Amino acid sequence: MKQWLYCLLAVLFAPPLAAENMRFNMTQGVTEISGKVYHLHMTILYICCAIGLVVFGVMIYAMINHRKSKGAVASHFHESTKVEIAWTIIPFLILIMMAIPATKTLIAMEDPTNADLTVKVTGSQWKWHYSYFDQDIEFYSILATPRAQIEGAEAKGEHYLLEVDKPLVLPIHRKIRFLMTSEDVIHSWWVPAFAVKKDANPGFINEAWTRIDEPGIYRGQCAELCGKDHGFMPIVVKALPEAEFDSWVADQKQAAGAAAAAAQAALSQTLSMDELMAQGEQVYLARCAACHQPNGEGLQGVFPALKGSPIATGPVGAHLDIVLHGKSGTAMQAFAKQLTTQEMAAVVTYERNAWGNNAGDTVQAKDVDAYLNGNADTATESKATPAATTESTPEPAASSQPESVASADPASFPTLSHDELMAEGEKVYAATCAACHQLTGTGMPPAFPALAASAIATGPVENHIDIVKHGKTGTAMQAFGTQLTAEQLAAVITYERNAWGNNTGDTVQAADVARQGQ
Repeated sequence: MKQWLYCLLAVLFAPPLAAENMRFNMTQGVTEISGKVYHLHMTILYICCAIGLVVFGVMIYAMINHRKSKGAVASHFHESTKVEIAWTIIPFLILIMMAIPATKTLIAMEDPTNADLTVKVTGSQWKWHYSYFDQDIEFYSILATPRAQIEGAEAKGEHYLLEVDKPLVLPIHRKIRFLMTSEDVIHSWWVPAFAVKKDANPGFINEAWTRIDEPGIYRGQCAELCGKDHGFMPIVVKALPEAEFDSWVADQKQAAGAAAAAAQAALSQTLSMDELMAQGEQVYLARCAACHQPNGEGLQGVFPALKGSPIATGPVGAHLDIVLHGKSGTAMQAFAKQLTTQEMAAVVTYERNAWGNNAGDTVQAKDVDAYLNGNADTATESKATPAATTESTPEPAASSQPESVASADPASFPTLSHDELMAEGEKVYAATCAACHQLTGTGMPPAFPALAASAIATGPVENHIDIVKHGKTGTAMQAFGTQLTAEQLAAVITYERNAWGNNTGDTVQAADVARQGQ
């Protein structure tokens, strides 16, 4: 009998002792916090196994040594004070043993203070957007697994559904603070190797942090059911040594300058229908096919078809507007900041001529630029010409892009009415500021201060302009001087100074914004 008891003990003890090396067990990760989470997990596992061993050991011992065949007679006792005290005190002490290390770990996980780098993570169906505070670097990270693999036409790759076109690049040995939010539904940013899993909620900001110990590539996924392509929005993080990360930042800024130059050059180019259709198909499959399907037929009741739709076969201006600015209250996102003017021109051309639509229109980058800058008539009139007339290359049109805030002559800006500024400012605020300061201007203290009745929004106008243009070092407040035009800055500042009961009566013009700091 003792031999059977020893075997039973060995069976009970073996799993927890071997769990550390099991492939299904939690991994230690590559951060201090992930190590703490792992050790907490193993500690709780051992405690649970010990409890199970004691409970089942006593049970089995009783069944063997107090069975009826040995003549055992059950004892009868009621209202034993000693037993009641024991089964109250012992579980309480066990819970305290588990709570102390768990509390220490949770407190450490929720301490994003004194970060060396802040990255804003925005989820949307179905991609991630990363914005590096104080670095003027931002980009979208999208699934890179070929659609042929997803549809089963090709063999699955090594990192099937866990590969992206642009990974999030982070330095090792620096504390990185994440600000999580969403543009549409609830997502969840989860990288197991960092022990970071935080919900991204629309209209709210959640915080998390990490400090990576080892360089490498780490993969994760959206961990919240966020729609039909929930499984198609992976996370890839590339951790670099500090010197390499600094070099990467410099390269990104240089690449941004080159991209801006290329975008400017694209405005003077006229592509053929075939060139636009080829590029447009690539953009469509990468950005649009998840919703509207590769065949343009959409998903009835959820995502409208583009094949034969009024948008893709109607006025070009309406088509450009919905692609550029999205459609409020639907899953249609605004792609004005996600695609270049050339990519938008190509994908609109493709949608208007694929799947039998055959509108015959060709949209050029300069048309998209004209529409973005308010010259809608110019953009749509040029598209009334069928594709055949685009074979000859016209003289390059003068760029209609607005001057930068820093270089513009204050006298060159128009003077808008207070109502016009408030209407435009509300749009800019909702798109750019509301994620942090909330639509109601109440903020999320202490991380994001309220603007309603705040010293900034009701104090000197010069201070308000300065913080919006140049940001505030050491906080999450970004510099918007290079992200918004002078007109947009003037409008949003006017809106903030007069919304939510602030009612300062101030009207800020684009010339005021451009003049300050010159």
